[in-house]
Amino acid sequence: EVQLVESGGGLVQAGGSLRLSCAASGFTYDDYVIGWFRQAPGKEREGVSCITSGDGSTYYANSVKGRFTISSDNAKNTVYLQMNSLEPGDTAVYYCTASYRYTYYNSRYYLGHALYDFWGQGTQVTVSS
Repeated sequence: EVQLVESGGGLVQAGGSLRLSCAASGFTYDDYVIGWFRQAPGKEREGVSCITSGDGSTYYANSVKGRFTISSDNAKNTVYLQMNSLEPGDTAVYYCTASYRYTYYNSRYYLGHALYDFWGQGTQVTVSS
């Protein structure tokens, strides 16, 4: 069973930075994608970024391009989301998620939540103005 544990959330002022971590374990196949989603109160869950396990390809939502960077440390089985220039609109619960099924889909679906089967418990990020 895949397990995902997020950490690193907190309260930060606008313009500040945070780094989220996702400790991943339990993969039975080598080819998968790990993503970060977020959900603000009253809003739908939104795909933020993802990274593939094979070639390390990365994908970003337009709203975070140039500000957020996803990376992985395979030795630690951890995926990071470095978030810079944070804005109040980035306030949300951030979830780490994973899927084996991404290879069956065009990359334009990689930030769609329907693709993902495994989810962490989430970590709160609050950006004050």
